[in-house]
Amino acid sequence: MSISGGMYRAFERAALTGCTTMQVFTKNNSRWEARPYAPGEIEQYRLAAGRSPVAPVLAHAAYLINLCAAVPDVLKKSRAALQDELDRCEALGILGLIFHPGSHVGTGEKEGIKRIAESLNVVHANTPKYRTRSILETTAGQGSAVGYRFEQLSGIIDYVDEKDRVAVCIDTCHVFAAGYDISTESGWNHTIGSFDDVVGLRRLAAIHVNDSRKALGSRVDRHDHIGKGMIGLEGFRMLVNDPRLATVPKILETEKSEDMHEDIENMNVLRSLISDVT
Repeated sequence: MSISGGMYRAFERAALTGCTTMQVFTKNNSRWEARPYAPGEIEQYRLAAGRSPVAPVLAHAAYLINLCAAVPDVLKKSRAALQDELDRCEALGILGLIFHPGSHVGTGEKEGIKRIAESLNVVHANTPKYRTRSILETTAGQGSAVGYRFEQLSGIIDYVDEKDRVAVCIDTCHVFAAGYDISTESGWNHTIGSFDDVVGLRRLAAIHVNDSRKALGSRVDRHDHIGKGMIGLEGFRMLVNDPRLATVPKILETEKSEDMHEDIENMNVLRSLISDVT
């Protein structure tokens, strides 16, 4: 949901589309820095949150952040930016901050995994006792992105000191493009079973629900509307009827117009796939 006009406005937009949960940006998602919240802005948001049935609320971090950057200045900026966003989420009372783990840019996946964990340890040490969780998002594996295999995410968590502060977000488009075939019943069950074995469903804090414009294993991140891409309706039928995921927040990240009619259409498609239980 857009935060144009103020963070609290996201709840108004969510009400218009019939959302039961939502994801927001806490700042401009394409810049390193942002102005501090204006006086009363946090209170205004918390008041709106208290009045709204939309919960939980998640945030997505800026796309510039690279927690395993090879260039020292970029790594320093990335850690500072993540910390700033955690500060914002904590002040607003947001459940978790979702972010892409990072791209190793030629230093190798093993080094990237260790550096991402090191970055989280630094940021967590500077934000003691925060309730907002740090949520690693699965990636498509485009370029040198880390996090396209569940084992990589588990590897990062292994190196993190405060493991209870770390969770994972599965992006359906990303995992499909990374080579996990979630388009069939057997493929879906194998993928979720693998995630549970390697990472653990207890760490699954959110699901980004996006179809994929690109083929299975393409390693290319291109979102599509539900049922319009290469995953197809069967994969999403499995998702919305999987009892293991019933309480996990599910977020659309598909393209939309100002009137948000695409969000409504995608949610209607997903709801139509839910099986009646008698």
